[in-house]
Amino acid sequence: MKRHVISFPRHCFQLFSYHSHLDPSLNLLPFFRRCFSEKKCSFDSTTRNFPNYSPKKPILQDSELVHQISIAIKQRRSEPLRRVLKPYESKFRADHLIRVLMSIRNDYRLVLNFFEWACLRRDPSLEARCILAQIATASKDLKMARKLIQDFWVNPNLDAGVSFGHFVEQLIYTYKDWGSDPRVFDIFFQVLVEAGMLDEARKLFDKMLNYGLLISVESCNLFISHLSKDPDGIKVALKVFSEFPEVGVCWNTASYNIIIHSLCQIGRVVEAHQLLLQMELRGCMPDVISYSTITSGYCQVGELQKALKLIEEMQVKGLKPNSFTYNGIILLLCKTGKVAEAERVLREMISEGIAPDSVVYTTLIDGFCKFGNVSAAYRLFDEMQNRKISPDFITYTAVICGLCRSGKVMEADKLFHDMVCKQLEPDEVTYTALIDGYCKEGKVKEAFSLHNKMLEMGLTPNVVTYTALTDGLCKCGEVDTANELLHEMCRKGLELNIYTYNSLVNGLCKAGNIDQAVKLMKDMEVAGFHPDAITYTTLMDAYCKSREMDKVHELLRQMLDRRLQPTVVTFNVLMNGFCMSGMLQDGEKLLKWMLEKGVMPNASTYNSLMKQYCIRNNMHATTEIYKGMCAKGVGPDANTYNILIKGHCKARNMKEAWFLHKDMVGKGFSPTASSYNALIKGFYKRKKFLEANQLFEKMRSEGLVADREIYNIFVDINYDEGKMELTLELCDEAIEKCLVGDIQNKNT
Repeated sequence: MKRHVISFPRHCFQLFSYHSHLDPSLNLLPFFRRCFSEKKCSFDSTTRNFPNYSPKKPILQDSELVHQISIAIKQRRSEPLRRVLKPYESKFRADHLIRVLMSIRNDYRLVLNFFEWACLRRDPSLEARCILAQIATASKDLKMARKLIQDFWVNPNLDAGVSFGHFVEQLIYTYKDWGSDPRVFDIFFQVLVEAGMLDEARKLFDKMLNYGLLISVESCNLFISHLSKDPDGIKVALKVFSEFPEVGVCWNTASYNIIIHSLCQIGRVVEAHQLLLQMELRGCMPDVISYSTITSGYCQVGELQKALKLIEEMQVKGLKPNSFTYNGIILLLCKTGKVAEAERVLREMISEGIAPDSVVYTTLIDGFCKFGNVSAAYRLFDEMQNRKISPDFITYTAVICGLCRSGKVMEADKLFHDMVCKQLEPDEVTYTALIDGYCKEGKVKEAFSLHNKMLEMGLTPNVVTYTALTDGLCKCGEVDTANELLHEMCRKGLELNIYTYNSLVNGLCKAGNIDQAVKLMKDMEVAGFHPDAITYTTLMDAYCKSREMDKVHELLRQMLDRRLQPTVVTFNVLMNGFCMSGMLQDGEKLLKWMLEKGVMPNASTYNSLMKQYCIRNNMHATTEIYKGMCAKGVGPDANTYNILIKGHCKARNMKEAWFLHKDMVGKGFSPTASSYNALIKGFYKRKKFLEANQLFEKMRSEGLVADREIYNIFVDINYDEGKMELTLELCDEAIEKCLVGDIQNKNT
């Protein structure tokens, strides 16, 4: 257990009356000033005195034995006690221990040695243990006093209720004559709190008040901190925080920080902020922790502006924010999709000399990964390592999840093995992300291999793991095997949920088994699961891709009849269906309707329209849609840039295409192979060979495969320039990546 500094306040600061701003139901009491002496407080006129220690008188024979032992160990203190006390060992009894201690009490080192010798022969009585705790405390050996008290309470067969009464009784009985140092009760209080015996700790606090002693504020802080570990305990902690000043406890900044944290935990951030404002009036100066906790609280409830204002206030007061202060801001920005702004906060931190920690970097990395910008996440991943900040398994898992979502499973697998080599243990989330990634690529064998490895590591696959495997099997057309797996899942006590069914529906649709997917949707209802917006959207997407728009409209009607709210993904599926069927006017009408009804489109909504206009070489309409998208505050994603770059290259607007490429890379997005191909061909046709060559080399360095036409261009250029070595290298590369790749694609 942790060692806590124990102290008694010499003065109690004057406290202004505390108007209850917490929970009225708690019947909070007002604070008022209490004065008390250095070690004893006059709480009322009925304060009890500690009893005198009056042990039973020994018989003459025992007195003689105790006298002989005492003289022997004092005179021969340099010799081992076992040798000195050998003649007396057979006659020594437990009650002799206390008598000897009375004789040698002023020699603390001798007391400890003799007590240790006695304990090796028989367990000490509770009275003897309390006596030694009193002596240790008076000798300022608080560590030993704590150990003596702790050792009593670790006994698993202890009846805590009965033992508590006996222990308190003995500690009070031995207090006056054996130590008179009130810190012994502080230590006992802390031991009870750390052992989770909070009711007993409160009883001890109240009992000490009867004797005019006050438990220290440090120990009281430990008490309210442990109370605050669960929601029910927080209510009790707030009550204690209100009531304890009535008997003289003077809360300090650490106390307020505990309560502020507790209020933020249960979402009562405004009350926490009010308490912060009143701290100074009560003689406590808020510190960085006070402000950072409330800043984090505001971020948790989405109040970004209030959090930013609070940071400004703390800086005005000369308090320097730390990484914890900023992490809440970064987390909120990432949750709301403003990852670029979150990174600007990181840069501001660094410019102000605030060193970001692993949590800050992991939050940002996770944010970029969730919004598909894996290259930016990788950049931060490398940056944190360059700053000597070691990524933990959570950081690795975030990047692995991001790579798998982006279809870069081989990179994810490589990172997974790097993680294992660094002695970081993957958890269920890590394995499930990789399994899902392999399943989405149709590599079910590799997915099941990971599943087996997961079992070998003692990890238990959950519903999400089985859902991913089921989805992979369905996409490969192995519906019967998927059903067997679901039965295995049920045998293991895992219950199918709506997500599992939706995954099955999605897998069947991807495999082209739409009729089976529709049948499964009906089976869901029989099993007691009602299809949700995701179920309908998945089926609508399948019908859109097969150009059956009449069935799409029927599903949408059913969905609305069931009072299911279409999501932006539903509208994106409809938009894609209209565009794929050449119904661009209907697509534009849908976009207009969404905006009028307050349904905010995202980048995917606009991408579908822009892609079709680019295919038709109508860059004027494409540009107007892009401008409208930006005007609505919808930021372009990687797909947006790739669509626009290819469109402008096709229309020979190379200046615009090059500008978009630079903007894309500057925001951390990665161009696709088709975007590189379009740019390279465009520059080559404009006879801008230097730009074309730079892009070709960049493309190769990123492991992307150029098409055969581009390889032919650069083979010819290098041959004409006499660069035979590079020419042969490109020929080999073209054969390996283009021709072999084509053969593999035909075979699959």
